[in-house]
Amino acid sequence: MAIGAFAAISAAMAVAAGAFGAHGASGPQEAEWLRTGGVYQLVHAVAALAIMGFARGPAIMLLAGAAIFSLTLYAMALGAPRWLGAVTPIGGGLLIIGWLWAGWLYWRA
Repeated sequence: MAIGAFAAISAAMAVAAGAFGAHGASGPQEAEWLRTGGVYQLVHAVAALAIMGFARGPAIMLLAGAAIFSLTLYAMALGAPRWLGAVTPIGGGLLIIGWLWAGWLYWRA
């Protein structure tokens, strides 16, 4: 159940990012990046936990997409170069693929 463990750790990271965004971010843009990353990461961690028994591949895709999407935002919030913002949509694309894949599997079931 490595997927479940990764999803739980991902959810914990999301909560930590949201808390840091609310109380420790250096400015409003940084707080917004932390908030957005936290919301996406938490929602997709919970979704992965919910579907991992039936749709393992899509669950992994959701976790990978959320990690790329959120971690690039977190990195920029902590001072990394803004060009990382060009990587963020790759994570979003993986999220969309994961949702479509899950929908296809559930449609076929």
